[in-house]
Amino acid sequence: MLDRIALCRLIPHAGGMCLLDEVLNWDQDSVVCLSRSHRRGDNPLRELAGLDGMHAIEYGAQAMAVHGGLLAKASGSPIQAGYLVSVSNVKLRVDRLDLIESPLIVSARQLMADGGNLLYQFEVSAESTSVATGRAAVIARGEVSG
Repeated sequence: MLDRIALCRLIPHAGGMCLLDEVLNWDQDSVVCLSRSHRRGDNPLRELAGLDGMHAIEYGAQAMAVHGGLLAKASGSPIQAGYLVSVSNVKLRVDRLDLIESPLIVSARQLMADGGNLLYQFEVSAESTSVATGRAAVIARGEVSG
C-alpha cells in the first residue's frame, strides 16, 4: 500500500534507521507495517551477537510514527516529530529478532490522543506468532522536515 521510500518520509529516521519496509494497511486508529530489516547485516541496531529482542520496541515506535504521519498527511496538517516518553507492559517473547526468518508484521493501535499526548498499543509478530507487545506513550512536538 505504501512503500519504504514514502513511509520513510513520514518519520524522522533516514537511511538504514528507517526499519519498516511498507505499510500494509492503516485507518484512523491503527497501522500495520511489514519489515525485513531484522535480517539485514547492516541493521544499525544490530550488535556482534545479533539483533536483540528488545529492539522490537523501536519497530513498534516507528509504526506509531508512521501512523501519526499518515494521519497528519490525510488531514493536511504538518507531520509532527514524536518523542517516546515511556513504555509499559512490554512482553518480549524472543531473545533475538535476527533469528526470525519470516518478515515482521508491526502493528500499532492508538488508544488515546489528547493534543500532542498519545498512547499506543504495539505488537510485533512473525507468521501469526506474537514476538513482542507493549504500550508506549509519545509526546508530539515540532515538525518533521523532509
